[in-house]
Amino acid sequence: MRTRIILLGSTGSIGNSALEVVRRYPDRFEIVGLAACSNVEALKRQCAEFRPRCAAIVDETLAREATARALDVEKLYRGPEGAQALVEEEADIVLAAMVGAAGLSPVLAAIRSGKRVALANKEPLVSAGALIMSEARRMGVPVLPVDSEHSAIFQCIEGQRSEDIHQIHLTASGGPFYKRDRASMNGISPDEAASHPTWDMGRKISVDSATLMNKGLEIIEAMWLFDAALEKIGVVIHPQSIVHSLVEFTDGGILAHLGPTDMKFPIQYALTWPERVRAPMARLDLTSMPALTFAKPDFSEFPCLRLAMEAARRGGGAPAILNAANETAVEAFCEGRLPFLQISEVVEAALDQVESPNEITFDTIMEADAAGRRFARAFIDQAGVRV
Repeated sequence: MRTRIILLGSTGSIGNSALEVVRRYPDRFEIVGLAACSNVEALKRQCAEFRPRCAAIVDETLAREATARALDVEKLYRGPEGAQALVEEEADIVLAAMVGAAGLSPVLAAIRSGKRVALANKEPLVSAGALIMSEARRMGVPVLPVDSEHSAIFQCIEGQRSEDIHQIHLTASGGPFYKRDRASMNGISPDEAASHPTWDMGRKISVDSATLMNKGLEIIEAMWLFDAALEKIGVVIHPQSIVHSLVEFTDGGILAHLGPTDMKFPIQYALTWPERVRAPMARLDLTSMPALTFAKPDFSEFPCLRLAMEAARRGGGAPAILNAANETAVEAFCEGRLPFLQISEVVEAALDQVESPNEITFDTIMEADAAGRRFARAFIDQAGVRV
């Protein structure tokens, strides 16, 4: 029996890498559903190749113009609720790679329908980690990490006792501006910020990597995935991006996960877990590796990392507010409406001024997310275009 996969965010960077993995194992995997936000032409090509029964288009305007016949599928779901409906179709695993908080509802729906979830987008766990993990425990389904760092941690701690873990070390490349003086970053363009030195990622994630917000979000994600306190998770700058993360144990031993900078490796592991399947991708040549270096992050140069850790300390709705404000600020930066250095200003203001809910439910998290976005938009509009 082939593993039946529903892929959310199929036309993005992770989605395309996932389909490349599927393409190489036609006897092992079957795509039964594909969801895209707005790239309808790419979705059509994917449907023609992989022949899923169902598809979803999240963008309501584009979805209204599309038809199931044009995509050559039996069923087409439309609008923001489309991906949520899609994951309730018959499948074994949902690979969630939709960028942003929009992926939260489909992830919860997938868990509640009893499916394994391979989680590539960190925002759902950042915004609503308590809800997602409690539902996963209630339904008895695994949430498998696809992020290279979290996949590395997952592989290092398999078979280990949680009480034996002393510290989790997330590695960060430092992004394109590592060791660059903050005062020189005022005129940075979106293209510069999206030029990651070691990973080929989507635009939003690349900008988050440049501010180190991506690593802050990963800290919060790791707290929920591995049931770890904030104090047990640290960040080390590792520009070569060969060590994807490390786990330090109480006896002083450290396990590190090394591998090429290719997302197809953690994607394949999540899809085949608990098996290991021979990978056709290029392997790491230890004899040709550069020297591996590690350094402490500079919180003054990268305030977004500090802000994410502060949101993690506060808990409640603070991470949802942080994530919402950051998504809004990054979008404004990419559209040329906000300077690079002001991304952190928007996020810090939202974190300080938007009220966090006392009770955490799906509705209160959604309200906190909406409030964070409203505040960020108003803050950016009031500041005016200063690019």
